[in-house]
Amino acid sequence: MGTSMAMLRRYMGDVRSLLPGGAAGIMQLMYPPLGEAVAAQSDFFDDPFARIYRSVPQIWATVLDTSQRASERGHAIRDVHKGIKGVDADGRRYHALDPETFWWAHATFTWEVFASIRMFHAGGLARVDTERLYRETVIWYESYGVSSRPVPPDLAAFRAKFSRIVAETLERTPAADITLEMAFAGQWRLPFAEDYLHDPLTRRIGRVGAIGCLPEEVRRRFDLPWSGSDDLVFRAGANAIRAGFGIVPVGLNHLLTRAQLRSIGARTRSDRYDPAA
Repeated sequence: MGTSMAMLRRYMGDVRSLLPGGAAGIMQLMYPPLGEAVAAQSDFFDDPFARIYRSVPQIWATVLDTSQRASERGHAIRDVHKGIKGVDADGRRYHALDPETFWWAHATFTWEVFASIRMFHAGGLARVDTERLYRETVIWYESYGVSSRPVPPDLAAFRAKFSRIVAETLERTPAADITLEMAFAGQWRLPFAEDYLHDPLTRRIGRVGAIGCLPEEVRRRFDLPWSGSDDLVFRAGANAIRAGFGIVPVGLNHLLTRAQLRSIGARTRSDRYDPAA
């Protein structure tokens, strides 16, 4: 996969790619089969962040790792989902490797990469070959070795399918409600921020950041609190990020990303899912 994901690797290696992660996580858990699987098969309600700490560093590594281990990582991620299945409270069967369910999780990460560029990069998506970037996210998906049947053929089709799922399929699942409560409390932030910043201002920034990154149609459909002052704070923060990162050397930016991912991963290294279990 060496250079075939060069553009995607550049943007996912940027620390800003992690900023819409809370919104991506919320949308994952609003997808009923995925929300039920997470709630039923993990320690989610006792430690909602643990799933993120276990997963995101490994998922980002499938792109950022240029060694032969990259494909092995993708298959390992797929394999930990083999036994995650059951029936929800409404009698609906779910399986984490159902193609549409697995694709939706990936789709939210694809959305996250595009959203991070649109919101936090100078010039937004206007300066990006978006079709190439989307094609590279498809290559990323293919690295898991699962069915490509649900994958839209191009970016326009992806956006249409994503919007349709937001409008017709997403629900306020119990797992999603927990993440939303955390977002409203300002707790849905990168670990270093949650560890060291506890004052009301930074908690409000955390809340506005998580809810503000959500697509407008998600906030509107589920009537999520979002005031004019929230919007002003979010826009001011996004402007500051765009300006600030304009003077950060690319090498330092990518170093920060890898350091953050290593920090997240180290928290649960001894508690990761066992594919053989």
